[in-house]
Amino acid sequence: MNDRSREASEAQSPWWRQLHQLWLAAVRAHDVTTLAALIYSALSETPGAVAVVGARWQAHEVNYLRRLSRGSREAVTWYPTAADWPGGSVPPPVLAADERPRARRRAVAHVPPLVAPSLGEAGAVAVVECVFPLGPDDTAGLWVGLDRVRPDEEERFLCDQLVQVADVLMASSRRIREEMRHERRQARDAFLAEASLQMDESLEVEETLRRVARLAVPAVAEGCVVHLFRQDGGLRSVATAHVAADAQTWLGEVAAHDAWFATELQKVAVRSRGQVLAGDDLRGGPFGPDAVGEGTAIRAVSVSPLRARGRALGTLTFLYHRDDTSLADLPTLTDLAGRAALAIDTATLYAQRRQHVETLQHQLLPRALPEPPGVVLSAAYEVGDPSLDVGGDFYDAVVADGRISLFIGDVCGRGAEAAAYTALARHTLRTLLLDGMSPGRALARLNTALVEEGATRFVTALVTTLVPGARGGWDAEIAGAGHPWPLVRRTDGVVDELPAHGLLLGVVPGAVYVPHHVRLNDGEDLVLFTDGLTEARASDGTCFEDLLPDSVRELGPVDEQSARRLVRAASDFREMGDDDTAVLIAHLKGRS
Repeated sequence: MNDRSREASEAQSPWWRQLHQLWLAAVRAHDVTTLAALIYSALSETPGAVAVVGARWQAHEVNYLRRLSRGSREAVTWYPTAADWPGGSVPPPVLAADERPRARRRAVAHVPPLVAPSLGEAGAVAVVECVFPLGPDDTAGLWVGLDRVRPDEEERFLCDQLVQVADVLMASSRRIREEMRHERRQARDAFLAEASLQMDESLEVEETLRRVARLAVPAVAEGCVVHLFRQDGGLRSVATAHVAADAQTWLGEVAAHDAWFATELQKVAVRSRGQVLAGDDLRGGPFGPDAVGEGTAIRAVSVSPLRARGRALGTLTFLYHRDDTSLADLPTLTDLAGRAALAIDTATLYAQRRQHVETLQHQLLPRALPEPPGVVLSAAYEVGDPSLDVGGDFYDAVVADGRISLFIGDVCGRGAEAAAYTALARHTLRTLLLDGMSPGRALARLNTALVEEGATRFVTALVTTLVPGARGGWDAEIAGAGHPWPLVRRTDGVVDELPAHGLLLGVVPGAVYVPHHVRLNDGEDLVLFTDGLTEARASDGTCFEDLLPDSVRELGPVDEQSARRLVRAASDFREMGDDDTAVLIAHLKGRS
């Protein structure tokens, strides 16, 4: 082995250790730039190397140059502008993405113009060059300047070194890009999942719209506007949000009244895909550098159509101030708009269904209660969960021959069948009591009617008839059929339960309902209710039944709103349970 071969062999030995260290660092790096110190240090040990120069281009613009000269401990980095690049900043040709990088010897005069001065100043006579792609629109180059032309064997080894470094950097860059894509996918999926959860938590249209706007600011953009179609085909602003509180009013005004904005939204609203407006697209509008006020800070505007179940509902608009829009790609916005549209449509359908259910439910209740002499009546009804269907609670009051009859009941289940039995039970009892039938006999007749009808749902009911006493007060006859017993609030505030035993209606043919007779005094209050009141549950499982006597005691003087206040107290208490609630209260004030 001659002296040159021995020198080359000795130079190659530490290189393998350095390459191993480079690979270890590359698998942990979050940016290939952090590998520069290892690379430049290793290549600077090449025999005869006077300088190692690196450059990186992104989108055909020089990002930076770095040089480590012989005798220097650290590389010098600088960031040239386009004006520093003689003849333009387009990088040299690069290899195809599926080819390995190649290194070659170049004359100093033939390397890229921005690199040549750094090599020339270091005294380079010959150069070995390797230019390679790191990713889309991302190109890197390495040049090792030599003090003389090296023998072929040494030159080949140096070319191999540069190719190996390029392989490490390209592999590391691919890994980093894939990890970034994975992180973006995770962030996107997490955001969309959280968005769905937030929007699905409410079935109220207005609250859903507010959630759509709030969850996207500032996660997606600095501003958000939701528009929905009016019946006349125009768009109306229904929700706005902005990261800057002082810009909220401005954005609301723009969303509601700006003609340019309305025109752009109309264009996108009928399409299947969204659109991003930036630069010249924003001219003439309230956004972009040509605008005035708050809108000058907005760099771009994205508009996505809101479509659900084949219907165009409106638009979802985002306003961007920043450069980082990693969550604002069109696929993500399209996905978010689709989820938002579905949530809005669901909430709208829910609101319509709720209105229909409540309308039908109230058709099964009396339009108005009578005003019998000596008695103040108060009634209230609350739908537990309108999304389920029409419930079976009912109540009424009838006056006949000086007698006042109150009744309340509950049909098991919901839906059209329950509504039919509710109507049957209420109208049957009303007719029988108007004819002067006693509570026990009226329940027996209703039981027979339900049995003969082949009822598949049981019914509970409670009937009370009040007759004025000869010397004041009231004689009450109470009959129950599996229904919660009524409460009476005495004049001294004591709350008692009045027994009303009896079998469920529509179950046992020929059932007999024995009434309970009780004397009630003037000034006392009789409270009838369905089990939706007592079975309202708190999060710890406690039932409102435990609080009901105290709530009745604290009602205050009975008026038309007393039943509503009692129902509201149970509703405020409720964390679990969705049964309907009916309450009927009679204040026995006595005949004057």
